[in-house]
Amino acid sequence: MNIPLSEQLRPHSLSEMTGQEHILGPEGLIPRIIRGGKPLSLLLWGPPGCGKTTLARLYAKAFDAKFVLFSAVFHGTAELKKLIQETQDRPLFQKQLIVFVDEIHRFNKAQQDLFLPFIENGTLILIGATTENPSFALNNALLSRLRVLPLNHLDT
Repeated sequence: MNIPLSEQLRPHSLSEMTGQEHILGPEGLIPRIIRGGKPLSLLLWGPPGCGKTTLARLYAKAFDAKFVLFSAVFHGTAELKKLIQETQDRPLFQKQLIVFVDEIHRFNKAQQDLFLPFIENGTLILIGATTENPSFALNNALLSRLRVLPLNHLDT
C-alpha cells in the first residue's frame, strides 16, 4: 500500500509538531487546555498545509477522546446527526466525542446551527478547520462558542 509522504511524516504527538509556537509553546493555549484536562471547542484557521488536521488529531489524542473526522466537502449533516444520536443513545459507553470538521466554512449557516445545542450540552467538542476568514465564513452563534486559533504558514 502506498502511504502518502505527508501521512508518513505526520507527527504522533504534540511535542513532535514544529511551527505554531504561539499556540503550541509551553505557555500556548493548547498545552494550557490539555493541562486543565477539559477540552474546548476550537476553530483552526490557517492556510493549507499548516497542520490543522494533525493538530486536531493530536488534541483529541491528548484527551483520549473518540475522534471523528468529517469533511464538509464530502459529508452532510445527516451523517453528523446519526453520529450525535448514537452518542446520545449510549452515553455510558462513549468516550468524550471530538468531531473534526475540515472545510467547515463550506457548511451553510443553517447547517452550522446543527452544532450549537450539542456543543452547549457537552455531547461533543467541535474542532473546525478553515482557510477562510471565520468572521465571514461562520455564523456568529457558532463562532461565539469556539476558540479561534490562527495558524501560520510553515517556513523551511
